[in-house]
Amino acid sequence: MNITANWSYPTAFKLGRGRIKELADACKSLGMKNPLLITDRGLASMAITQTALDILEDAGLGRAIFADVDPNPNDKNLEAGVKAFKDGGHDGVVAFGGGSGLDLGKCVAFMAGQTRPVWDFEDIGDWWTRASVEGIAPIVAVPTTAGTGSEVGRASVITNSETHVKKIIFHPKFLPGVVIADPELTVGMPKIITAGTGMDAFAHCLEAYSSPFYHPMSAGIALEGMRLAKEYLPRAYKEGTDLEARANMMSAAAMGAVAFQKGLGAIHALSHPIGAVYNTHHGMTNAVVMPAVLRFNRSAIEEKIARAAAYLGISGGFDGFYDYVLQLRSELGVPDSLSAMGIKPDRIDELSAMAIEDPSAGGNPVKMTLENTKALFKDCF
Repeated sequence: MNITANWSYPTAFKLGRGRIKELADACKSLGMKNPLLITDRGLASMAITQTALDILEDAGLGRAIFADVDPNPNDKNLEAGVKAFKDGGHDGVVAFGGGSGLDLGKCVAFMAGQTRPVWDFEDIGDWWTRASVEGIAPIVAVPTTAGTGSEVGRASVITNSETHVKKIIFHPKFLPGVVIADPELTVGMPKIITAGTGMDAFAHCLEAYSSPFYHPMSAGIALEGMRLAKEYLPRAYKEGTDLEARANMMSAAAMGAVAFQKGLGAIHALSHPIGAVYNTHHGMTNAVVMPAVLRFNRSAIEEKIARAAAYLGISGGFDGFYDYVLQLRSELGVPDSLSAMGIKPDRIDELSAMAIEDPSAGGNPVKMTLENTKALFKDCF
């Protein structure tokens, strides 16, 4: 089944195989004449990236790339990216890749128009209103993984290179003008990345659905996103060239990011500090801590999860859902614990302090305190 669709939810979203061919038209539709393609080091030399550059060059849009991006992008990458953008006289960004390329690309487009430091735009209160809107460059987002959903997000996660703390930088203009989601670009993902990014999408949906805030639209999207991940993630993992599974996982990833307007929770609140301190893969870290967080939240979400289980065709209510998560993790080769990931439990106090300060903590169904978060971290080991 060849899945193709045009959506405008929450932005123009062009899904379907081969649609990378529409990249130049997407750039031109946003007024770009000289875009800068921003991606990470690993993708820079790959065929899919060179093809994208060919498409831009053939359309008279130049052939400019910036790829000095770490797996967890930081302020130094950002500074270098903004310099490359200005030095090249660029007027738009093609954010290309997984979460790191997308997040940095979006942030470069935003910061190209700012004079204040990036930390002034952290996702706190109305800090975003400090921004100067004039110089923000347009963005076309091209995801090459199916996980973060950053292609439909109004924020970027940037690590402070001095404190090693991940900060969420927010502005409505971070939302790309056009998304090109071509499942053929995700075919080359290694199995471990298919698993990690897919579990990130599943975690976004699970946490958004479980969050206590009132947002029934997000809850509905989260539920269907979980169903798509349940049905298609094992298929994409087993057979990387299954384009139907790849396309459905791209949908699930975008749905997870749309849904988490409703809030995230302890899975992300634990995962962010672990990733910042140990540089682990974000989605894989989410998958590792997921069962412990389900146990932690059980008293507050048991009925909700039972409803989700019924929709997903899982019998046995909360326990059935919990067992399904364990089975899915083992099917995807996810480590059983943080220890199995190679992390030592010697910094639990520090990680717990970071976790309760993380913006995701506020959406957890059970209030996170320093004490119960330390216990939760211990449980993850």
